[in-house]
Amino acid sequence: MENKKYKCPCCWCLTLDEPKAWEICPVCFWEDGGDGPNHMTLAQARKNFLRFGACDESMIPNIRNPYEYEKTDEYFKLIKSLEECKMEWTSLNDLRESYLKFFESKNCLRHKSYSLVPQNDNSLLLIVAGMAPLKPYFTGQEVPPRTRMTTCQKCIRTGDIENVGKTARHGTYFEMLGNFSFGDYFKKEAIAWAWEYVTEVLKLPKDRLWISVYEDDDEAAEIWNTEAGVPKDRIVRMGKEDNFWEAGTDGPCGPCSEIYFDRGEQYGCGKPTCGVGCDCDRYMEFWNLVFTQFERHEDGTYTPLAQKNIDTGMGLERLAALMQGVDSIFDVDTVKAIRDHICSIAGCEYGKEYKKDVSVRVITDHIRAVTFLASDGVLPSNEGAGYVMRRLVRRAVRHGKLLGINGLFLKDIVKTVVDCNKCEYNELEEKYDYIVKVLTNEEMNFNRTIDRGMKLLDELIADMQANGKTVLGGEDCFKLSDTYGFPLDLTREILEEKGFSADEEGYEKCMEVQRTTARTARGGSKYMGADETVFHLIDKEFHTEFVGYETLECDSTADFLATDDELIMRADEGQTVYLVSSKTPFYAESGGQVGDTGFIFTETGEAKVLDTQKAVAGKVSHKIAVTKGYIEAGQAAHFTVNESRRKAIARNHTAAHLLQAALRKVLGDHVHQKGQLVDADRVRFDFSHFEAITPEELSEVEGLVNAAIMDCFEVVTKEMPIEEAQKLGAMALFGEKYGETVRVVNVGDGFSLEFCGGTHLTNTSQAGLFKIVSESSVASGVRRIEAVTGENVLKLINEMNSRIVSAQKALKVNDPALITDRINAVIEEGKEYARRADSLKQQIAAGMFGNILAKGHDLDGVKLVAEKLTDVGADMYEKFIEAVKNADEAIVFIVSGTADEKPKFLCTCSKAAIAKGAHSGKIVKEIAALADGKGGGKPESAMAGIGDKTKIDAALAAADEIVGKFIK
Repeated sequence: MENKKYKCPCCWCLTLDEPKAWEICPVCFWEDGGDGPNHMTLAQARKNFLRFGACDESMIPNIRNPYEYEKTDEYFKLIKSLEECKMEWTSLNDLRESYLKFFESKNCLRHKSYSLVPQNDNSLLLIVAGMAPLKPYFTGQEVPPRTRMTTCQKCIRTGDIENVGKTARHGTYFEMLGNFSFGDYFKKEAIAWAWEYVTEVLKLPKDRLWISVYEDDDEAAEIWNTEAGVPKDRIVRMGKEDNFWEAGTDGPCGPCSEIYFDRGEQYGCGKPTCGVGCDCDRYMEFWNLVFTQFERHEDGTYTPLAQKNIDTGMGLERLAALMQGVDSIFDVDTVKAIRDHICSIAGCEYGKEYKKDVSVRVITDHIRAVTFLASDGVLPSNEGAGYVMRRLVRRAVRHGKLLGINGLFLKDIVKTVVDCNKCEYNELEEKYDYIVKVLTNEEMNFNRTIDRGMKLLDELIADMQANGKTVLGGEDCFKLSDTYGFPLDLTREILEEKGFSADEEGYEKCMEVQRTTARTARGGSKYMGADETVFHLIDKEFHTEFVGYETLECDSTADFLATDDELIMRADEGQTVYLVSSKTPFYAESGGQVGDTGFIFTETGEAKVLDTQKAVAGKVSHKIAVTKGYIEAGQAAHFTVNESRRKAIARNHTAAHLLQAALRKVLGDHVHQKGQLVDADRVRFDFSHFEAITPEELSEVEGLVNAAIMDCFEVVTKEMPIEEAQKLGAMALFGEKYGETVRVVNVGDGFSLEFCGGTHLTNTSQAGLFKIVSESSVASGVRRIEAVTGENVLKLINEMNSRIVSAQKALKVNDPALITDRINAVIEEGKEYARRADSLKQQIAAGMFGNILAKGHDLDGVKLVAEKLTDVGADMYEKFIEAVKNADEAIVFIVSGTADEKPKFLCTCSKAAIAKGAHSGKIVKEIAALADGKGGGKPESAMAGIGDKTKIDAALAAADEIVGKFIK
């Protein structure tokens, strides 16, 4: 049958070219279901509307009476839009895959997202853009694995965190699609491929696409017009503020070009000037192409770069919103699934009530962010990335409470986050139990903390009421936020309910101090976070080959010599300098293993290697002290590693692997390495765990490690593709940046299987013995074990034996087995002597009380005592308090016992004195202030510290005046 236009019998809409297409009308949603015509439900209508090609359901008119809708220009414009806008709904995960596959076809290396935690970059707390982990390739610090790359990078930005939830636009976590060139392709290819992807892969209508270029970038405008075929009237030139990228006052920079999508007049502001760059929602910018082609100098001038780079960025969630015909990232399929799960838990419907929608959006965004942060090894803390995570978790929990959610709920939503993202981020599923444990632990901590915070806020409000204040100070607001996790808006809300306000300006000052401290802690940095060192003066293509896995000595060349500031040609005896060579057997400090030491010999001199460190771009720096003659740059040299030290380090490093495996077996799979130090003397291993380890657990862990040593497990190291290592189940270090090929250390055929570039034993028996020295907490959720191996265990045993012998002599016992019994006996003797001493002191105090009281005088019907007692300490005060408490007459008893190293004032009042207005806490507070001290307490008794002992007499002399103010 020949296709032709059909009209809907309900509203006369012209349908698409399909026979009987009017049975489902895309305008009024009329259908003929067989039982006569009817209108579909809105849910059915939305699906069919999108099936018929509409780009956004907001275009749907609310028509139920066809006679009210005449055949106007508006009507036909809508029909035209329906017919022409045939975008295919695409899931977020499919969009990510299509983008990465497309650029793989352009010979770009596809790389998995890097960790959210920056590596060797002091300028960033967290990764905020797709290009951020690739900075070393842009700056020349490192040689890229390929000159063309493409990634979908996890990012977190917290600059607008207070607005998250209040709008449907703001979020902290997002993914950034990017393709990059490091001195390879440039504008022509970047523009052509971008246009090909959006028009041929995504099939976006060309007449809805607009382009912006930098106002002076004629080259880009010409390529868009002649190569891509974009009409000149759709290419908009914009100024430096909008279309020129630069970071700081110097460094690489360049113009950029953006791609916009016209969402239609219904999204516009209606102004005649509405167009690309307008603040309204009509023209949506979704892809930015940065052409890094200039070097900016501090004087404001620009010169062309020898190596031009491409850096593009496109927000995946924003693209998904465009392709799915929704207005907000919270309506995108994978994000919406999380949003709907939260609504299900809270028992609310999204879109019905603004305040609840705010809370749902906050939790939706924050649970995505903290799930990915946890998977990258970040733990909640009070500084750095951990502070960001703690803040996000606590905001989410707080908004859960606002929704009426009781109990722990984050763990339930994590499953949805994992399910929606595991196709690309398989580590989420692998670390699911760990992620749940981290977030649940922090949620529990905050639930305990928030109650203490509310108690403090109630006390602050009570104090304000008592003192006639109406504004809570900025420092108190900051303390509630920083210590108790109360965001300022929560504090403000509670205060307003009680008729008070918050000093927001003072709060911001405290916040700025904290930000400044954090920036200082991160340290200064040059362009894009790359710290300039003397090693940047060496050609970036030059690198050092490490041969130390196979041999401990080799012949090489002293290619470069350097001081801290400059490259030099010669180093003489007595000088300490750096030596860089093309080949070395010395292991450079990495992964917690310290650098090797040893010797370097040349024809003219000898040097002791004090340390070995990684420099930039694959170079290894040997810190050397010239001990004989001189060494010149370029000389042939012989390198020899200190063998005994290397073996001791290897014992501890292999033991660290055994220790992690044992900890996971005893404590659970949530255990992951959080840091380590492996040197010749010990192993220090930090790991994730949320409670103290019991002595029994510690003993079991130590036993498992020693059993692995006694079993003489073979230690096999092998290089393999990273995908193969992951399939084997090898553990990777959280946040570490790995290449396409990794080194895997396999102990005991799977007893321990880890990614590791360090040096190891060949058999566990070479470790000798393993002994845990200590176990402690180093941070919230992080424990530390220190242990020794081999000869250091023998050394530890000898030290302990020496102490036992000394203890025997001191305790006068011949048999070491009797030491414990003797110690317990001495302790009991000490307790008995202490009891006797305390009893004597109380007797002395009781005897002294009468004499001291006799020195008192009458003050308006109250007997006042104010005395300095040189032979009395605070341990005798209890007897004075008891005596005054039992007295029938009105007594105010003030003394300063100066026998203690840090003396205190005591004030105690009898019931009769209190009835006359006396108050121990208030009295002692004023008296202590005269001696630069502080204190206070209850009406019947109170103590206060003494800041300046020389002022005690003057303070006591003022007792009559101070007490007199209270007596009625």
